Amino acid sequence: MKNIYLKKGLAIAAAAVLLAGCSASAAASSPAVSSASAQSTSTSGTSTVTTVNASANAVIDTADLFTSRDLEQSADTSNAEYITAEDGKDISITSEGVYVISGTSSETTITVEAPEDAKVQIVLDNASITNTDSPVIYVKSADKVFVTTAEGSVNTCKVTGTFTADGTVNTDAVIFSKSDLTLNGTGTLNITSSQNGITSKDDLKVTGGTWNITCEADGLEANDSIAIADGNITINANKDGMHAENDEDNAKGYVYIAGGTFTIQAEDDGIQATTICEIDGGTFTINASEGIEGTDVEINGGDITISASDDGINAAAKSTAYSVQIIINDGTLNITMGAGDTDAVDANGSITVNGGIINITAQTSSFDYDTTGTINGGTVTVNGEQITEMPSSMMGGGMKGMQGSQGTQGRSADAASGSTQTKQS
Repeated sequence: MKNIYLKKGLAIAAAAVLLAGCSASAAASSPAVSSASAQSTSTSGTSTVTTVNASANAVIDTADLFTSRDLEQSADTSNAEYITAEDGKDISITSEGVYVISGTSSETTITVEAPEDAKVQIVLDNASITNTDSPVIYVKSADKVFVTTAEGSVNTCKVTGTFTADGTVNTDAVIFSKSDLTLNGTGTLNITSSQNGITSKDDLKVTGGTWNITCEADGLEANDSIAIADGNITINANKDGMHAENDEDNAKGYVYIAGGTFTIQAEDDGIQATTICEIDGGTFTINASEGIEGTDVEINGGDITISASDDGINAAAKSTAYSVQIIINDGTLNITMGAGDTDAVDANGSITVNGGIINITAQTSSFDYDTTGTINGGTVTVNGEQITEMPSSMMGGGMKGMQGSQGTQGRSADAASGSTQTKQS
């Protein structure tokens, strides 16, 4: 994982470093693999590269967030190992390289146990694997693992029963990684899970591909961060659609989204971050108890549609390292709230609107905040009526957000965007 620094001084703690970890190393050839069936071949083809446009208002410094290899949507298969999955036979990867997996099997786990400086790329090319109690892909060790869907391929990974722990490791996802994990490609992966869909115990990145996840727990889960540059992601989760949380360090666990298309149906939160949840772009359809949640929620762009039964967007004190606030600088937000004690935009701190288009349909409360609420710019419409002052926040019920008052001045509205730089893989 890489060092990610805040661009603006929003942290309460003196340190501005969000994440720290190991550095990247150069790729090597001569992959090592033990499997049911393997043969060497050489192919080449055209490549697609995802570009990332970060907002000038970005809180997270994205210059080093994605590597050039993260953003490359096809693998260099010139020295790849081609493997056909077979029933009841695991695939063991022990060194850096590119491995192309195809075929249909059951009770097959692709295990990566490579050196700590190794980069491993698993290319799924019309692979279909169903397991009863173990992950389809299990990363025990590596510097980083790429899971890439081959062009035009349709892949399926399922775990149907109760996951069996690996010693003290609760391997509770169809793709479970103890190392940095990047998802990319130009094909499709369909995941069905009795627990989580995809889990990284480090950083999780998505830069392309189509990912359809149906799961009993969280769809995308990471300890330190979830960062998405692009992709077509559909999640149907019985817990959270996306969840970033580090149980040992509440200064970690952010979500950053620059682009992509997202359809999320979740019983709990659509997107949940412990620290910062920043959206710079993308198209979102979220149906959940709470749509978007974090300690610091920053909306700098995107087309976001939320239907929620609790809070549409919520800032709560999940981290002691960041201010509790919601800042909306740009984007289009359509928020529809259910009946009952619900808030469209709710902060246990401050709410600042500097720009964008916000349309709220709420039976009870449009805005609810504990400290200040400010509209500096943008177009805000509540139940069909445009407002220029944020409604008062009245804790404990009553008229709760139905009277008008002007809050204190918030951060300036500057919705310009710029391109990120990329580092070596």
